[in-house]
Amino acid sequence: MNKDMAAQAAHKDGFIAALDQSGGSTPKALKLYGIDEGAWSTDAEMFDLVHGMRARIIKSPAFTGDKVMGAILFEQTMDRDIDGTPTAQYLWEKRHVVPFLKVDQGLAEAKDGVKLMKPMPSLDALLKRAVAKGVFGTKMRSVIDAANRKGIAAVVDQQFEVAAQILAHGLVPIIEPEVTISIADKAEAEDILLAEILKHLDTVPADRQVMLKLTLPTKANLYKPLIDHPRVMRVVALSGGYSRDDANARLRENDGMIASFSRALTEGLSAKQSDGAFDAALASAIDSIFEASRAR
Repeated sequence: MNKDMAAQAAHKDGFIAALDQSGGSTPKALKLYGIDEGAWSTDAEMFDLVHGMRARIIKSPAFTGDKVMGAILFEQTMDRDIDGTPTAQYLWEKRHVVPFLKVDQGLAEAKDGVKLMKPMPSLDALLKRAVAKGVFGTKMRSVIDAANRKGIAAVVDQQFEVAAQILAHGLVPIIEPEVTISIADKAEAEDILLAEILKHLDTVPADRQVMLKLTLPTKANLYKPLIDHPRVMRVVALSGGYSRDDANARLRENDGMIASFSRALTEGLSAKQSDGAFDAALASAIDSIFEASRAR
């Protein structure tokens, strides 16, 4: 493990930029960026366009380790270059941003109020490639749509089982059991989730740590026991559909939690903007998310 990356991931003020939209969410991300579906005719062309968007963000003057602690990449982004340098290497060497990789293959069908991750038969091979490319950690997402104890227990069981596989490769897993923000029993689901995660943290080896990516909670500081837990390197928040202003306001209510925003980061960015306007809009977004993430 890169000690400089570990120190930054564990302690530095800043946030994690989630640049990991995959096949299913890429058209929506491009549409928000001002590129409609008629602009490409093949998946390869679509992924070229989204890589162009990501590269533009990463190369922007404001996108540095001063305020962006880390960035989560999609597998295809990891496999591509920016100005001739592999993306993960470019992130760390040119921008001093810690690279993470989204490793899940999407969601299974809903059951017991949750969506587990689909099986990942090629995970070990992907993790070996990630290590070789200089990636520091990984991220994997499940979804919780109801305060169903059986379902939430299954989500957390699966997340920690896969996390153990990731830790064995020397990578730091970001465990992401997302609670859907629109459900009526969100607060109850979060209470169950907290209890399940605390149970599983005791199974993490004493010399290892995981990270947690969680929906901004209904009750402020609900996840403080996780933030303070010795097996947890960092607790980061997903924006989950909240606007940037709303997500930042909610984040400021949770001491020690930092952002890992996707749509809330890129809100207001457009392919049609001049480089000056694009860079200014991104700098403003980064500043606001950084301030909301600062240690309190």
